[in-house]
Amino acid sequence: MVKKVDHIGVAVKDLEETLKFYRDVLGLELQGTEIVKDQRVKVAFLPVGDTEMELLESTDKEGPIYKYIEKKGEGIQHIAYRVDDIEKAIKEMKEKGIKMIDEKPRYGAGGAKIAFLHPKSTHGVLVELCERD
Repeated sequence: MVKKVDHIGVAVKDLEETLKFYRDVLGLELQGTEIVKDQRVKVAFLPVGDTEMELLESTDKEGPIYKYIEKKGEGIQHIAYRVDDIEKAIKEMKEKGIKMIDEKPRYGAGGAKIAFLHPKSTHGVLVELCERD
């Protein structure tokens, strides 16, 4: 079902400050940024081989990334796995007893269809399923 690691989401307090490390120190190229209003987040995309780093900065204090940083601090927030058919993948996860945060796909950054699995079902890791055209 899983094709590859699509991206690694990193929660950050200050996107511009964090980019100095990823761009200037590691030498990664910023592909672009996007604001995802529904998720209250600004996202920066930095490709690494056939996957990418996704830096996530909250756009307000009610956003899930802001709350994540308040609780756990900056760092890896989720790992996203690419699937061919997200609706089929969600169905398979539910059949296998996995608790889903998203029962139906929703819009994600970069035009992806996404769905999150609950960390209680994934040994504490927030896992995202991701389908891209």
